[in-house]
Amino acid sequence: MRRSYTHFIVIALFVIGAVSRGLAQEVPTPLSMQACMDYALKHNYNIKNSQLDVLIQQAQVKQTLSASMPHINGKADLTYFDVPQRSFIDAHELDPIAPPGTIEAFPFSLNYATDASITTSQLIFDGGVFIAIKARNTLMEFARLNGAVTEETVRYNVYKSYNSLVIAKRQYDIIGSSLKYARSIEHDLEVTQQNGMAEKIEVERTSVQVNNLASDSIRIGNLLTVSEQMLKYQMGMDINKPIVLTDIALEERKQNTLNLLNEQEQYERVPEYNVVTTSLKLNEFNLKRYQLQAYPSLSGFWGYGSNYGAENFSPLLNFDRYWANSTLGLTLTVPIFNGFMRQNQVAEARLNVEKSKNNIEFMKQTIDFQAATARTTLRNAVLQVQSQRRNMDLANDVLDLAQRKYKAGVGGNVEVTQAQTDQLRAQTNYFSAMLDVINAEADLKKALGLLK
Repeated sequence: MRRSYTHFIVIALFVIGAVSRGLAQEVPTPLSMQACMDYALKHNYNIKNSQLDVLIQQAQVKQTLSASMPHINGKADLTYFDVPQRSFIDAHELDPIAPPGTIEAFPFSLNYATDASITTSQLIFDGGVFIAIKARNTLMEFARLNGAVTEETVRYNVYKSYNSLVIAKRQYDIIGSSLKYARSIEHDLEVTQQNGMAEKIEVERTSVQVNNLASDSIRIGNLLTVSEQMLKYQMGMDINKPIVLTDIALEERKQNTLNLLNEQEQYERVPEYNVVTTSLKLNEFNLKRYQLQAYPSLSGFWGYGSNYGAENFSPLLNFDRYWANSTLGLTLTVPIFNGFMRQNQVAEARLNVEKSKNNIEFMKQTIDFQAATARTTLRNAVLQVQSQRRNMDLANDVLDLAQRKYKAGVGGNVEVTQAQTDQLRAQTNYFSAMLDVINAEADLKKALGLLK
C-alpha cells in the first residue's frame, strides 16, 4: 500500500512538472510574409548598418560644410625667458658720445611676457566648398539609395526563405501522413502473417517502405529546421524563438504570378539603377570641384588681443597694464602652378563621369536581361507546376483506388505500396516545381523593383 502511494506521488510530480514546462513554453508567433519583411527591416543587422551609414554620411557632410562657417580660436601664452634673446645695435646711434661702431647687445624682451588673443576667420569664396554645399543633398540621397539596395536584398532573402519553409512544412506533413498509413498496413500484414494469411516477403516489403518513409521524414524534418533557422537569420530574429507561418496558400497566388509576367520594366523602380544615376551626379559635382579650384579663394580674418611684459611675474597679474592690439584683413589665395595636379584631377574626373554613364547603360541592359531571364524561367516553372499538379492528382487517384481495393480484399499490398511510391514521387516533383516558381518570382520581382 505504501509503495503504491509513493508510486502515485512520483507520477503526480512528473505530471505537474510536465504541465509546468508546457505552460512555460513560449507561444509561437504567427507571421505573415509582410510581417517577416517588416521585422527584418527593423532587426536585420545589415539594414541597421546601412541606417548607420546614412548617419555617418550626414556627419561627413556637416564636416565639409563646417569650412563655410566662421572659425573662432582663442590663445593665451605665458613665456619665461631664462636667458632673453638679445638684439645688437650701434651704441653711437643712441649716444653720440659713444665712438661709431660700438656694438652693444640689448635684451630682446623682458624675463616674463604674456599674450592673449582671439582670432576669427570666415571663408568668403572657395570653389571646393561651394560645390560641397551644392552636392550635400545628392550625397545624402546616395547614402539612402545604398540603404534601399540593402533593404531590397533583405526582402529578397526573406521572400525566398519564407516560401521555402512553407514548402518544406507541406512536404513534411505529407511524408508524415504517408508514413502513418504505411505503418498501419505494416501492422495489418504482421497480424495477417501471424494468422498464416500473408507471406513474410509482403511484410518485409512493407517494412522497407516504412523505413524509407521514416528516413525521408527525418531528412525533411531536418530541412524544415534549417529552413526555419534560415528565415529567422534573414530577419535578425533569435533562431530559438518559436514561429508559425500564416501565408501558406501558395496555389492561391496563381493569378498574381500571371500578372507579374505582364509587368513591364521601369528602371526608376530598381534601387541599383537609382544608385548608378546618383553616382553620375556625384561624379559631375566632383568634376566641377576640380574645375573651380583654378579660381582664387577669398577669406576674411579678424583678431584681437593684448600683451604685456615684466621683469617679475607678479606685475603680469595687473591687467590694467596690458596693451591691446587688433588686426583685420582679407586673404586672397591665387593658384598659379601646382605641377599640373589640378589638370590631371580634372581629366580623371571626366573619365569617371564617362564611366558612370557607361554604368547606367550597363545597368539598363542588366535589368532587361534579368527580367527577361526571370520571365522565361517563371513561365517554364508555371507550366511545370501545372503538369506536376496533374500528375500528383492522378497519383492520388491511383493510390485511393489501390487503398479501396486493398480494404475490399480485391487488391494486394504490393499495388498499394507501388501507388504510394508513385504518389510520393509526384508530390516531390510538384513541390520542386513550386520552389522553382517561387525562386523565379523572387528574381523577377527583384529585377523589376517590386520587392516592397
